Amino acid sequence: MLDVDSRAPDFEAPDQHGNLARLADLRGSWVVLWWYPKASTAG
Repeated sequence: MLDVDSRAPDFEAPDQHGNLARLADLRGSWVVLWWYPKASTAG
């Protein structure tokens, strides 16, 4: 778990179009990360 006011580690993940998005590319901007469990899975 991260401490309050610490930086998140850089990572990359596919966006809704399948393009890779990197957190480092958004540095200096507000970022909201949202995800949900895959449909039909326990969770």
